[in-house]
Amino acid sequence: MSKVRLPLRGLIPFATGSVGMGVWVTVPGLLLLYFLTDVLAVPPLLAGFVLLAPKVVDVVLHPWVGRLSDADLARRGHRRRLMLTGCALAVAFAAMFAVPGGLRGAPAGLWVAVAFIAGNLLFAAYQVPYLATPADLSIGYHERTRLMGFRMVVLTVGILLSGVAAPLIAGQDDATVAGYTRMGLVLGAAMLAAMLVGITGVRRLTAAAPLSVVSEGSRHGLLTSLRDRQFRTLTAAYLAMSTTTHLVLAAVPYFAEYELGRPKLTTVLVAAFVAPAILATPVWVVVARRIGKQRGLLVAQAAFVAGSLVLALGAAAGLPLIVGAVAVLGVAFAAMQLLPFSMVPDVIAASGPDGTTRAGSYTGVWTATEATGGALGPYVYAACLAVGGFVASAAGEHTTQSSTALAAVRYGFAVVPAVLMTVAVLLQRRYTLDARI
Repeated sequence: MSKVRLPLRGLIPFATGSVGMGVWVTVPGLLLLYFLTDVLAVPPLLAGFVLLAPKVVDVVLHPWVGRLSDADLARRGHRRRLMLTGCALAVAFAAMFAVPGGLRGAPAGLWVAVAFIAGNLLFAAYQVPYLATPADLSIGYHERTRLMGFRMVVLTVGILLSGVAAPLIAGQDDATVAGYTRMGLVLGAAMLAAMLVGITGVRRLTAAAPLSVVSEGSRHGLLTSLRDRQFRTLTAAYLAMSTTTHLVLAAVPYFAEYELGRPKLTTVLVAAFVAPAILATPVWVVVARRIGKQRGLLVAQAAFVAGSLVLALGAAAGLPLIVGAVAVLGVAFAAMQLLPFSMVPDVIAASGPDGTTRAGSYTGVWTATEATGGALGPYVYAACLAVGGFVASAAGEHTTQSSTALAAVRYGFAVVPAVLMTVAVLLQRRYTLDARI
């Protein structure tokens, strides 16, 4: 096992690149469904489809980008060319919220969907080679966890800042299209700066710990990685985890407004979810060293289920208990970002001596899974709202929701995530690679 220890001058800028990715995943996950239903008057089921359809395209696009990334590694010795192209993600992010005046309902949904599709392709162009970096380095099992630990801490700071700032900039008490447009421009600029720094970090890390041999790469299909049983198991479990966490994120504005009666609590709940993850990540790194990544992940998943069931009590539980339960979810979320992402390069390393030449194939499928979960979560919650009879509205309108709609807001936020995370536990138990490392 390699004893190489990566330098901070590479680790910190590499981790900074994840801030841009965090903004892309967090802000649409938190606000896009609400933006569609409560600002643009898009019906819940249609709004859910607007979020889901672009992600279905990702299932094809991300593995294809992974293959392009592997080809770049074989041809140029690095994957940074695609990452530079992906920096245009900032433009797509801003465009997604800059809906032209007068567009409402289905036409507004179409505008958002087109920008979302373009953004997802650019996201893949950056994220796929970015996440392949740990597999491209001559480092060992625990150093991969350390590398991803740095990434997770910085990513979590980015998620916290963007998750708190986005509703404030957009105007959470009196949301308008103009407010969302302003938010898209401000955070888009921050994304671009962070992504450029991340490319510098990738270059420094690959110079500090290069693989001794980089072959021309084998010819492989887009979904070669899915032949790997360990990877299939890890991917299936992560799909359930990603769906669950994105559902919770999309549900926060609804829970704050319709269950707690205070829209401003959106920022409080987001902070309660994300802030503990900053402190918890280094702890999970230590836990992974002591008991292994697999056992640590199963503990985190069980904690998430317990916290979700507490939230099913709704407003009757009282704000302190609700905030505490959300904080438990945040601590578990830290593990569910750190550990699976550090397990992927473990799987690639275990796949054979030429595994790094296929790393793009693995990370392409992995990011497609993450993107699919990011769409399924809001879609499942939108379906809960639709079943409950939730009524969409435009900015400035105030609609009284039925008792069944309010029940859907609460139980979609709590009980459904508990069920989905239980599925993740059952799938994760089938992963056995940790026991052999």
